[in-house]
Amino acid sequence: MQGEKLNKTATESDDLVVVRIDQRGDAGHIAHVTINNPEKRNALGMAGKRAIANAFSSLSRDEKLRAVVLTGAGEKSFIAGADLAEMKDLSVEEAEEEHTLTHYACDSIRRCPVPVIARVNGYCFGAGMELAASCDMRASADHAKFGMPEVRVGLPSGMEAALLPSLVGWGRAAELVLTGDVFDAKEMYQSGFLQKLVPAAELDAAVEKWIQSILISGPRAVRLQKSLLRDWERLSLADSIRRGIEMCVEARRSDEPSRLMAAFLARKRK
Repeated sequence: MQGEKLNKTATESDDLVVVRIDQRGDAGHIAHVTINNPEKRNALGMAGKRAIANAFSSLSRDEKLRAVVLTGAGEKSFIAGADLAEMKDLSVEEAEEEHTLTHYACDSIRRCPVPVIARVNGYCFGAGMELAASCDMRASADHAKFGMPEVRVGLPSGMEAALLPSLVGWGRAAELVLTGDVFDAKEMYQSGFLQKLVPAAELDAAVEKWIQSILISGPRAVRLQKSLLRDWERLSLADSIRRGIEMCVEARRSDEPSRLMAAFLARKRK
């Protein structure tokens, strides 16, 4: 791991989802959430989806949290979708619960008050692609594969697949959900789904570069900006501008802007 040395690392685990907290001294905490089911390419059953929602709900209460990195265990898979062995015999009522849990897991990421980075280290299919889409930024190893294969198993792509048109455009989103075809990482980078595409050996460094940028920014400003991103999705342009003014004023209720502006000006004079 590049960047500042870690002062302390804490780990919590429920087997399905492992949470590790890197304590970066006075800069705050960086959380690493790892889906831990490598034998099934990190496929997610209902228990795993609950574990993700619980992990992010708990992390969101950490006032020193600065960013979260979401990834999959091993080197072959980020999250290879839902657990089909669990899904195939669900009743209608059980299926509603299963699909709702996909949403809860994704929504817990979107509600997290700090930036969430998807570290895509391999297969990223179905619910895995929805979880990645729910993150704020996505970095991928160049061997990763992407797809929304639900129609291949008799289901439409629902829940946070609704985020895809805004990320990749309607044409690519339609291609993903109507064909179930698999796309390579370069295609998803070119379509805008990925912001960084690197060899696997450089993936941690690419993620760390984002983390370092977040850590030198104002903690309160970053949280306000994350909230604004969610507002921009649902508000009209006029209301988004008004909300931006309100957030900039809110930022002034602490001394963070004046301190960081003074530090910036001092650096320029040197």
